[in-house]
Amino acid sequence: MRLENKVAVITGAASGMGKASAILFAKEGAKVVVSDLRQDTAQLTVDEIEAAGGTAIALAVDVTREEDIQHMINRAISTYGTVDILVNNAGIMDNFVPAEDLTDELWSRIFDINTTSVMRATRKVLPIFKAKGSGVIINIASNGGLNGSRAGAAYTASKHAVVGFTRNVGFQYATLGIRCNAIAPGAVKTNINTSITAPNPFGQQQAMLGMGLNPKIGEPEEVAAAALFLASDEASFINGTVLVADGGWSAY
Repeated sequence: MRLENKVAVITGAASGMGKASAILFAKEGAKVVVSDLRQDTAQLTVDEIEAAGGTAIALAVDVTREEDIQHMINRAISTYGTVDILVNNAGIMDNFVPAEDLTDELWSRIFDINTTSVMRATRKVLPIFKAKGSGVIINIASNGGLNGSRAGAAYTASKHAVVGFTRNVGFQYATLGIRCNAIAPGAVKTNINTSITAPNPFGQQQAMLGMGLNPKIGEPEEVAAAALFLASDEASFINGTVLVADGGWSAY
């Protein structure tokens, strides 16, 4: 019960790494706010948690909307009294669009979901964490945030921004009892690929050049285990850094 009596808020928790994290966190004693774009799919995660004896609520949250993020944190406080852990997991791909074909609309959408939502949720919980003198933020970055061509230009830039934001928050708030780390997964079996609707042929070809070097495809539960470690007191001395969970892909 490494998260006993903790309250965790997880975005994009209806599937994939977010769902696996929500289920594992609840198993380890946390009360979990399961947020996702649709209430019904978020509720399915809650149903699994409750069936196993855990505690959770489901919320419909569009992470591109400031008011939805405000409501998510406010609801966590009104339901469970506080927030101890924030996992910014929601994200989408960008159809491998290279720089020359980028539109302002695509750039803005990718950044709104992958990056701006991370900032807004973090901004909302920091006063809560400061008042308590403790708190943990975990941002799901990507191998694409550490390398140059795991996706298109917008996704790559958005995840690099998440890494920089993570390091900034981790250092600046470290003396206040707050930790902020990121996880950089490699290829993982999630439904993020459903956001790839019309892949750019050139961009996809360039991104796929390194796929043959990938030793394995990860499971969502493997990334969730990394998130649990970072959320727990076992990671008390780990802050402002990126934990790579990619089966060794980036080690080549």
